[in-house]
Amino acid sequence: MSFLRKLLAVTAFLAFSATAALQPANAQAADPENTVVLTLKDGDVTIALRPDLAPKHAEQIKKLVRDGAYNGVVFHRVIDGFMAQTGDVEFGNADKNFNPGRAGTGGSSYGNIPAEFSKEPFVRGTVGMARSSSPNSANSQFFIMFDEGSFLNGQYTVVGQVTSGMEVVDKIKKGSKSANGAVDNPDRIVKAIVLADRK
Repeated sequence: MSFLRKLLAVTAFLAFSATAALQPANAQAADPENTVVLTLKDGDVTIALRPDLAPKHAEQIKKLVRDGAYNGVVFHRVIDGFMAQTGDVEFGNADKNFNPGRAGTGGSSYGNIPAEFSKEPFVRGTVGMARSSSPNSANSQFFIMFDEGSFLNGQYTVVGQVTSGMEVVDKIKKGSKSANGAVDNPDRIVKAIVLADRK
């Protein structure tokens, strides 16, 4: 085999390997049944859910999305350089029964979910399930990472990954670090849909 043919073969192999390495994220993002789109004030955020890692958590999020439960729910705790937390459908809905003092303490009409911890690391764009000190207390609340957070690895359930729209997440109104990220007049989820349901 000539040098040129060897070079072409190596180049083709490297291109194939790079494409293959991207397949898992692309495959998840391409699955409409396990893709959630959050419409925020600055645009859309697309999240590939990870039922392969956390099937019960992913299913609960989809049920709540399809109930319309996340529409109007605020990002009640947002810490610059760390994460933006939302999903309190009980006390955090800005359009009905909003209780700023209790936002972040509520759940949903569905029960709590047993922990589904994995080895998946918390990196920028990771979507994790919020919980209390009890590992089995996740319900409806979730958070999106602004940056990596290795101290969360194996301690919180990874339920998804942002595949597009992180520039929109970056624009979510931040809270005060002195108040543990509590946000005055917080931004909200305008609408949430499962991509398979988009008409």
